[in-house]
Amino acid sequence: MTIDENLLVLLLALLLDRIVGDPDWLWSRLPHPVVLFGKAISHFDRQFNSETLTKAERRLNGTVSITVLLAFSAVAGLVLHWFFGLFGFVGILLEVACVAIFLAQKSLADHVSAVAEALRCEGIVGGRKAVSRIVGRDPETLDEPGICRAAIESLAENFSDGVVAPALWYVILGLPGLFIYKMLNTADSMIGHKSDKYIDFGWAAARLDDLANWPAARLAILLIAAGAWLRRGASASREAFQVAIRDGGLHRSPNSGRPEAAMAGALGLQLAGPRVYAGIVVSEPMINGAGRGTATVSDVEDGIAVFNASCMIMAIAVFLAFVALL
Repeated sequence: MTIDENLLVLLLALLLDRIVGDPDWLWSRLPHPVVLFGKAISHFDRQFNSETLTKAERRLNGTVSITVLLAFSAVAGLVLHWFFGLFGFVGILLEVACVAIFLAQKSLADHVSAVAEALRCEGIVGGRKAVSRIVGRDPETLDEPGICRAAIESLAENFSDGVVAPALWYVILGLPGLFIYKMLNTADSMIGHKSDKYIDFGWAAARLDDLANWPAARLAILLIAAGAWLRRGASASREAFQVAIRDGGLHRSPNSGRPEAAMAGALGLQLAGPRVYAGIVVSEPMINGAGRGTATVSDVEDGIAVFNASCMIMAIAVFLAFVALL
């Protein structure tokens, strides 16, 4: 498919995902493709990441493993695109559905909304339980403002790697690019840690994921600033952009800090700072240190409004790019 055809499919997929999301009735009966990716990664992990190997051997095994997994993903994308092509217009609709599966607009908004609802209805206990589904930090260490900050940070970060990045790689490389990105992103979340077990085996996956997410994280800044302008006015939009440029590099990740800083500026909040993962305190500078230090449930809801507006603006941009290419 050409880029203009990819843009059309992506536009329809964005609309479908925004309306339908990830229906429980479907994925309770069928394994989600990302689950299958995870099983493949786990197989390579079990086979080639033995504690008896040296650090050099583990790094080599990890590099070869992620290369094989990405090659498999590319081939799967090519085969599936060829298969869809056999069915004409129906095949286009099948590809739209396939792309929508790998986007996370509605599901992400729903999960973050559940945190706000749990805090309002069940208090801090419900909020901790809800936020534990979307963040890796220890929920028991979080007070209510900490839960709210965690939800907003997850919303911003996952906007980049759960919406913008898969959309971008689909436009550029079609289904092979989308599958490669999702395999890589899944591998980074599973084996891209700096723990003793994965610092070597997951090294290549982590570095490649950083490269794959680099353009999307910067594009996410512009989209969040545009969403802030739509929902909160020109001042919030300027703050989103300025804080992202100034503080986006303070995060330990070369990418995650960019959309988080943009959202911090849009909402006038401090984000990031010290956090606890698996009992270990991770010290990081505060993003947007001049912002408010106490996040509230209303801030979470405002963040969701900015997120939804950013998704809408991205869909409009895809439509305009499609029309321009025609």
